[in-house]
Amino acid sequence: MASWLTKELLRRGFVYLRHLAVRLLASLGLFPLLFLNSRVKMMFLVVFLLTLLSHVPALDACPKCGNMLIPYPLSTSDNCGNPRYRIYCNNGALEFLSAQGLYYRILSINPSAYKLVIRPPLIGKDTCYSSDLAVGGLRLDENLPFNISVRNTVMLFNCSDNILLSPLNCSSTSYCRQYEEIEEGSGCKGTLCCHFLKDASMTSHRIRVRVGGCSAYTSVVDIKPVDPVDKWNYGIELQWMPPY
Repeated sequence: MASWLTKELLRRGFVYLRHLAVRLLASLGLFPLLFLNSRVKMMFLVVFLLTLLSHVPALDACPKCGNMLIPYPLSTSDNCGNPRYRIYCNNGALEFLSAQGLYYRILSINPSAYKLVIRPPLIGKDTCYSSDLAVGGLRLDENLPFNISVRNTVMLFNCSDNILLSPLNCSSTSYCRQYEEIEEGSGCKGTLCCHFLKDASMTSHRIRVRVGGCSAYTSVVDIKPVDPVDKWNYGIELQWMPPY
């Protein structure tokens, strides 16, 4: 049964290609070729189709950027991928462009899950300010098919007392207290900090920081509290809607 089905699918595919080639020949004014000997005609059609396909742009994948593969539909130029899924290859580093015009380094891509992870902003050791504080943190263009996934645990630092009115975890057991103990978070040690899971009830296009609110943040993807803090998977996971 399986063998018969395979042969039938191949036969139908061949018939479809033959009809496609005939229509192409006719549209190109090569209709007289259709009256050649069947064997000669079939050989010509095969060669014609292969030649035609060899000149079709490869839109299913872009070239590597450094050591990173770029799966479809992600695109680094107008000649590959889908332009709506634009990312950037800058000096061998793959980067994501935010709505505010800031580039974030892409750390990993999972094409089967339609997800990629970008590097969180740096936090100043003397100021406890995120490097993207001047533009209000991370914001994605809502007209593009990317959003922030629900697997991000976001930690906010140097917050005002107003944060205590929110449902965020600002207790002494908050994950942010552990982050303050490593070098990357040491500049925020002793400030009011909180953490929250970026769930579906929140905006999926922004992580906001501001002077007078919280001035710094970082993020961990799929946090595992039992792991040492320096082994957490630091990053901001974005997901994209597959093209139709």
